Amino acid sequence: MRNKRTDFDDDFLFGVATSSYQIEGHGFGGAGPTHWDTFAATPGNVVRGENGARACDHYHRFEEDFDLVRNAGFDAYRFSTSWARVLPEGRGTINQEGLDYYDRLTDAMLERGIKPCVTLYHWEMPSALSDLGGWTHPDVANWFADFATIIMDRIGDRMHSIATINEFWCVTWLSHFLGHHAPGHRDIRATARAMHHALKAHGTAIQALRAQGHENLGAVFNLEWATPADDSSAAKRAAELHDGYYNRFFLDAVFNGSYPKIILDGIEEHLPKNWQDDFPIIQSPVDWCGINYYTRSVMAPDSGPWPGVKTVEGPLPKTFMNWEIYPQGLYDFLKRTADEYTGDLPLFVTENGMAASDDLIGDTVDDTHRMEFIDLHLDAVRQAKADGVPVQGYFVWSLLDNYEWALGYEKRFGLVHVDFESLERTPKASYHALSKALRT
Repeated sequence: MRNKRTDFDDDFLFGVATSSYQIEGHGFGGAGPTHWDTFAATPGNVVRGENGARACDHYHRFEEDFDLVRNAGFDAYRFSTSWARVLPEGRGTINQEGLDYYDRLTDAMLERGIKPCVTLYHWEMPSALSDLGGWTHPDVANWFADFATIIMDRIGDRMHSIATINEFWCVTWLSHFLGHHAPGHRDIRATARAMHHALKAHGTAIQALRAQGHENLGAVFNLEWATPADDSSAAKRAAELHDGYYNRFFLDAVFNGSYPKIILDGIEEHLPKNWQDDFPIIQSPVDWCGINYYTRSVMAPDSGPWPGVKTVEGPLPKTFMNWEIYPQGLYDFLKRTADEYTGDLPLFVTENGMAASDDLIGDTVDDTHRMEFIDLHLDAVRQAKADGVPVQGYFVWSLLDNYEWALGYEKRFGLVHVDFESLERTPKASYHALSKALRT
């Protein structure tokens, strides 16, 4: 790889990321059902109907997996907690086995010199709460804050950093408007309420964690650059709309205490009553901002109801997800976020990576494509730093090939190949290249 640890500041954080449902094995340890279990059990939602009941069995194999993190030379490990593992009904009775598991997980990281970076929610709504409306329910902010305080009362004293909700857009728009992820709704009113309530839940949890005395609290946004399909005013407006509901809606709320007018024009009538009164909670100060970045979308106008836009095929090389490889977008987002939203607040690239077929031949996966992808995006990070952006860390998605949500187990993002029958782990060429770069 071109980029090495020595090309960055001494305190620049290199990490690798995962999420609970994608790797742990949700069928283990007394975890309650989630809306993802229901979504996967419904024909047509998930490739081959696959679910996370076993996943990578990280629940039993985390020691082996943390050895891989340590041996590669990563400073930090970004993981998530499962709400339903800790509170099987979402509220009420605590599953002590779940708390004990995250306790063991935390200690195992620290024993290896790995900084634990927790995300409280990565898309696993307990079924009992989903039955009540999940993110559309007006009480969900308090439910989430209660979960946050319970799990952080157990492990928060040993966390390097704490994030609330991973990827507001995926939790809300992708799951309630497009219907591609659990709970699989396609309803603009549900979407508007989920968007607002998720942001309020973030702020409510930040306040509850501050009251507990926790520090280094952050928010994580997935951002996707929007490019007009042509020079027409209609295409430019389509890109502006995509930027609005994908990126600016959530950043504007947390850092500016407002929603973009271009999006309010489409959803204001569906927002909860007195939604404006919640901005002081939503704006609860954070200590850092995380950006998850993968690709861009080329946008064009479309007929039909609001927002009346569509994504069209772009000309750039693509990953196995059919996502364009566009590292310029990472630079642009780092620069724009610092200039327009966060100022001197530390920024972190909390996810960046690519999917590929990654065939195992013998004991080798030659994923030089992934090395180049990471290098291109580290180039963008270095350029942003050179231009004064306070970016202080970079996390690769992902440590392991895992359950890729509605796409089942066929899309591989990992630095480590997983045989989903035997569960054998095989570090790929990218893992070895990164290890060399980090230890140089």
